[in-house]
Amino acid sequence: MSETVYSVSGMSCGHCESAVTKEITAIPGVTSVTVVAQTGRLTIASERPIDDETVRAAVDEAGYELVGRA
Repeated sequence: MSETVYSVSGMSCGHCESAVTKEITAIPGVTSVTVVAQTGRLTIASERPIDDETVRAAVDEAGYELVGRA
């Protein structure tokens, strides 16, 4: 099991959280996603480490910017 925390910019509400959660959940191997718009934190639990570029692409698809690991 792996857990990684990222910073995401541009989120401001529950809709933002839902959009990011939907895209990250679609990544194979992801078991849990927690998104907090107020702090910009994205926590991903997965069966194995997920490549940062895969996470970046999913966050971009949701319409937000991955700043990096928190």
